[in-house]
Amino acid sequence: MKCSKTLFLCLLWSLTITANAQTGQPLAGTKPLRLRGDLSQRMREGIDKYLTRETAATVRSRQKFWAPDFSSREAYGKSIAANRRRFAYDIGASDELHTVAALELIETLDQPALIARTDQYAVFAVRWPAFGNVFGEGLLLEPLAQPIGVVVAIPDADQTPEMLIGSAPGIAPRSQFARRLAEQGFRVVVPVLIDRNDEWAGNPAVIMTNQTHREWIYRSAYPMGRHIIGYEVNKILALVDWLSRQGKPGDTIGVAGYGEGGLLALYTTALDPRIDATLVSGYFDSRQDVWQEPIYRNVFGLLQEFGDAEIAGMIAPRALIVEHSIAPEVDGPPKLRPGRLESAAPGRLTTPTFASIDAEVARVRTRFPAQAEIRPNITLIAGKTGAPIPFGFDDALSAFVKALEIDQPLQPSGDLPVDTRSDFDPGSRQQRQVQQLIDHTMHLLANSHHVREKFWEPVKPSSIEEWQQGTARYREAMLEELIGRLPPATLPPKARTRQIYDQPKWTGYEVVLDVYPDVICWGYLLVPKDIQEGEKSPVVVCQHGLEGTPESVVTDDPDNRDSQIYCSYAAKLADEGFVTYAPHNFYKGGNEFRQLQRKANPLKNTLFGITTVQHQQMLDWLSSLPFVDPQRIGFYGLSYGGNTATRVPAILEQYACVIDSGDFNEWVTKTVSVHYNYCFPPLGAYEVGEFNLGHTFNHSDMVGLIAPRPFMVERGHKDGVAPDEWVAAEYARVRRLYVELGIPERTEIEFFNGPHKINGVGTFEFLRKHLNWPRQ
Repeated sequence: MKCSKTLFLCLLWSLTITANAQTGQPLAGTKPLRLRGDLSQRMREGIDKYLTRETAATVRSRQKFWAPDFSSREAYGKSIAANRRRFAYDIGASDELHTVAALELIETLDQPALIARTDQYAVFAVRWPAFGNVFGEGLLLEPLAQPIGVVVAIPDADQTPEMLIGSAPGIAPRSQFARRLAEQGFRVVVPVLIDRNDEWAGNPAVIMTNQTHREWIYRSAYPMGRHIIGYEVNKILALVDWLSRQGKPGDTIGVAGYGEGGLLALYTTALDPRIDATLVSGYFDSRQDVWQEPIYRNVFGLLQEFGDAEIAGMIAPRALIVEHSIAPEVDGPPKLRPGRLESAAPGRLTTPTFASIDAEVARVRTRFPAQAEIRPNITLIAGKTGAPIPFGFDDALSAFVKALEIDQPLQPSGDLPVDTRSDFDPGSRQQRQVQQLIDHTMHLLANSHHVREKFWEPVKPSSIEEWQQGTARYREAMLEELIGRLPPATLPPKARTRQIYDQPKWTGYEVVLDVYPDVICWGYLLVPKDIQEGEKSPVVVCQHGLEGTPESVVTDDPDNRDSQIYCSYAAKLADEGFVTYAPHNFYKGGNEFRQLQRKANPLKNTLFGITTVQHQQMLDWLSSLPFVDPQRIGFYGLSYGGNTATRVPAILEQYACVIDSGDFNEWVTKTVSVHYNYCFPPLGAYEVGEFNLGHTFNHSDMVGLIAPRPFMVERGHKDGVAPDEWVAAEYARVRRLYVELGIPERTEIEFFNGPHKINGVGTFEFLRKHLNWPRQ
């Protein structure tokens, strides 16, 4: 009787499935899915709207990070000390500075250090030790009389110090503010900045790119918790420290900058209270659209706590002059040249409107109570009717000189200095500066494992219980500082489904779930037909890789590239009786999804931060299905999906076992090194870098947060992601951890003689074993 009933139910289920396949009927207990079109595009558009709203909200929400005390200058400085420390960390100004004993003259038998002399000042080529083996370089303009003060004059990235003093063409004489300040009687140092050319962007032994030098340095530095901005701020800070010790009592220190130099002037002054006055030209604005600027301005978490107004607030009550000048115009990366890889990130610089700058200046003032002892001393200078003016003009320089407590009118522009060096090539100096910063980053990389060991030292694998308790704070740190914490889903899933497959052993449904307003989850659910009434089955979440879709892991077509890579593993697992779910992760659409990463980063978030919330919503929904065992949900991802496998399950402990295919390796080296053609810095995947990854979480460390849950690596010998040796060495750390925890049987690695693809042999057995399937 029981067998007859079971046979009847199976026949009824089969007839229902057949009918549903013809009509696109929903899964029982869900609403019909009416959405059509490109759901991947719809997901990206929804996430873009969400990030746009969150970006706008930061102007108010960042107030929670501030607790200023306006009662006195000393009290104010103490009350924002923590903000300054966080700001220095965010911009990567984290290296220990050298104490500069003296500026060093740069000369050879052919090129003297004294490069020019007028009747008012002498010009020297100089350098100074900044940090590590990195030197700042530039020009020193030394007055022939006693200096009236000292100024660091910072050009834009595409201007040389020689241009800013007038000994080389490129800047109109009235805008040569370094020279004009020297004529006023100031000692002036003009540092070299890393420029926007691409001549040395790459490794000639590996590949050259069309990235700017600034992007090239940013790409490697970012995962090491460093930044081209922080590197250059530190060069200037080391210089300011020397200048502060050279002058007579009462001498004032000023910093003036244009374009990229304006950014550095603003940031440096915010960090160093010894700077008395600052001129920022061609930079100041709301930073809400920083994601559209060149990637070398991408600062993780910037907008969460800082806009330009908040940074300017850290300068108060010192003087800040903002000149609304015509900003450097950048319409994208350098044009691709023969023999180079086109891998630069998009990004533009334009001149902001006066209204936008004026609103940000007004926001500086509104942050200080009207009756407070501490008030901002900020002046906005623009042309008539708010029009932008050429940079470094008389009104701005006069205001800057006055702010430095010099009671004398601005001197008229004098004669230009003549460079006595023969055939001087600023390119060799630029190459030297670029290489020093790359070498410094590679030194950080070489020592990063020691830093990570110290970071992880407090937790010991003495037992499973102690390991789980000890790693809880690391899970929080990974979520907060690496992945990005977002609030839980604000909407119920409201599952909508439609049947799209009817196979002999399983039925397939397209699924859409809500997460936030405009933000959805999308995926394919494959349900075996032989699930018995009341039975709870295991689930395998099958995660596609870069530019994939849920269909990628299901389709079985020998002529389809996705089928060749993924080998329809979601469908094959469903054939074995597993429920499988193929979620869409939104790393699809080229620059379109990569720009979402750019938009998320200033909010202290990443693609994986959003993906983690989507997966939590998905897990909650899957767990609610009557035929799913919520204690037996596994994760199996390839490539970018494998990268997801080391991150999302490290945060979401509901995943019972994890398989990383075609991705697990020495990830820190892969994201930082410039010495191998399979590393990311020269490649087009500019979204991959995660800030300070190198000092916190390599792949084996992420797996430490998955332990004691079962974890496996699937690796093809011919996979070009990384060499076998990197994979094996990083996996050895995982193996040792599981052995020390007394659970070596819970981790495996399978090498197979194949390319970047799903092999589906040892991994399938691993899933059967650790998800207790087939029924035992």
